[in-house]
Amino acid sequence: MLQKNIKSIKTKLGQTLSAIKKTKYKIIQGNDSLDINFLNTKDNTFIYKNPLEELNTMLNIYNEKYRLHPVLYFYGFGNGILYKALLQNPHHQIIIVFEKDLEIIHSAFSIIDFSKELQEAKLVIANTNCLKIIDYESMCKQQPMLNFARTYFLELHSDYYERYHNDILKVNNNMLEYLKKATLKYGNLPLDALQGIEQFTHNLPKILTHPDYKELLQKRKNLSDTAIIVATGPSLSKQLPLLKQYASKATIFCADSSYPILAKHNIKPDYVLSLERVALTSEFFNNDFGKFDEDIVFVLKSYTHPNTIKYLDKNNRNYLLVFPTGAYFIHFMQLHSYGYLATGWSVANMAANLAFDLGHKNIILIGQDLAYNNNGNSHSDGHLYPIKDEAYRQDYGKYECEAYGGKGKVQSSFAWTLFRQNFESDIVRFKQYDVITYNCTEGGARIKGTTEKTFKYICEKLLKKELKKPFEKLCAPDFDKQNKLMIEAYSKINKSISHCHTLNDTMQTYLSNLKWTYQNIHAKENIEYAIKKIDEIKLYIENLTNMEELHETLSPLLAQFEFNLAKIYVLNPINEDDVYNKSLLWIKEHIDWLELIIAHIKAHEQALNRGIIPLQETIIQRGYEHKIK
Repeated sequence: MLQKNIKSIKTKLGQTLSAIKKTKYKIIQGNDSLDINFLNTKDNTFIYKNPLEELNTMLNIYNEKYRLHPVLYFYGFGNGILYKALLQNPHHQIIIVFEKDLEIIHSAFSIIDFSKELQEAKLVIANTNCLKIIDYESMCKQQPMLNFARTYFLELHSDYYERYHNDILKVNNNMLEYLKKATLKYGNLPLDALQGIEQFTHNLPKILTHPDYKELLQKRKNLSDTAIIVATGPSLSKQLPLLKQYASKATIFCADSSYPILAKHNIKPDYVLSLERVALTSEFFNNDFGKFDEDIVFVLKSYTHPNTIKYLDKNNRNYLLVFPTGAYFIHFMQLHSYGYLATGWSVANMAANLAFDLGHKNIILIGQDLAYNNNGNSHSDGHLYPIKDEAYRQDYGKYECEAYGGKGKVQSSFAWTLFRQNFESDIVRFKQYDVITYNCTEGGARIKGTTEKTFKYICEKLLKKELKKPFEKLCAPDFDKQNKLMIEAYSKINKSISHCHTLNDTMQTYLSNLKWTYQNIHAKENIEYAIKKIDEIKLYIENLTNMEELHETLSPLLAQFEFNLAKIYVLNPINEDDVYNKSLLWIKEHIDWLELIIAHIKAHEQALNRGIIPLQETIIQRGYEHKIK
């Protein structure tokens, strides 16, 4: 029986169980075939006080409250009978069991056949002794775990498992964190996406009259082996003298927030990057540093706030706007020479990816604390917007993580945790191309995958040769090419505006029909008809999200709706009235949802109508008004 079960496991757990030759658990069989208890012979404790009673209690609870849950989570395997019984319910697609003491599983596998459940991956056992971050990430982004992320809870198998209190907390916190991260990947703010689309459209005349990303890569790839990424953590100040000393021997990439600090210390970066789309970030460029800005290239995400461009133009700074990877509306525009750069969650993530694309083999991080220092400061001295006091207390204790060098713990935040995890994913990708990332921050949070060395040591080891600076100048497309690109872009945007108008009419028809059906429900047949119509509408809208021009606007809305809808789906009706009320709630939720979709399509159309004005004016000024007509 043991071997049959082990052979059915699809993970490395099978090898670990095979290595166990003897367990500390004695199997106690009662009169009933389901009355099985395990005695821990080391401390003389039982897994159950009363196996049958506890089994029946748990089954009653789950059959009443959680009958419709597609995925269930438990800490502790016990004798496993509970899971065999629960999986008789076809609604339970998968049960995930976290277990620390594998001798318990070994004992259960010796007497009960779980092979079918294991082979079909309906029963998944996670060994908490070797679970890594990548395992949690993988688990949380799969189905049905992802769609039912907001119904997650972790059940303790029996009181016996309270001895693993710390491990339970660790598992639960990790599941909550990575389920949240998985849902956030689908976006949670459609208005944020709309702002980006409007600002991208507004920026098109500036994008198309400046150098493109292809030009940058063609002229400047492989000019330098070593890049230094300058972020603005509290530790940056101590690194500035050394950075100034070695600036001519490495390519310097700095975050927008670091730029005024470097200017103050007369340390010229080669690239200044900006990611955010808010006006507050533009203020990092609301200054005049005169000749200091010569030969610096400002690399902006194409969604940037127009004020950023205004301040750069005001002082004749050299800049280009790049398209991020994964931006569906931008991809729809077919201006591929201006992309695509993986920008990540933060400007430092963006800088590291640009350094990678430019062929650097060594990427050095400084000022990348991603944590508060001992005084509660979030950023380096000289930063325009340091965050401390109230914000620090608000996050305190929630996002504690391992400190740089493994020296204890530091206090991080939700945003910094995302940035750090993004870095860790990038570093894994960089390593596949033999690119080494050195964390020379000498403070803050540990970024896994980096090589931690002092900044002085790495500079002395890697930076021995002067680079030929300034690098080759970048050229914008010629005048005729600019005109051609602008007219093509104008045509694309107008087609999208027209398409939104047509879609809005179609969606209004769907909404009117569904509302009428809802208001005239008098029998079971009416409910079934309404739900059938909902399925048809959802299929139509699903096809809409596959269209690049609307994906960013609608995808977050649809994804978050499905995550919330799961809470209704799992409601278990007890009687006919409950069934009726649940159906009405289901229909009403979809009516509200359709109204939101219509509102967002309208907002998308309005954003394009506002954003297209500068492009239209530029085309007219250049003598192509007839093309617009």
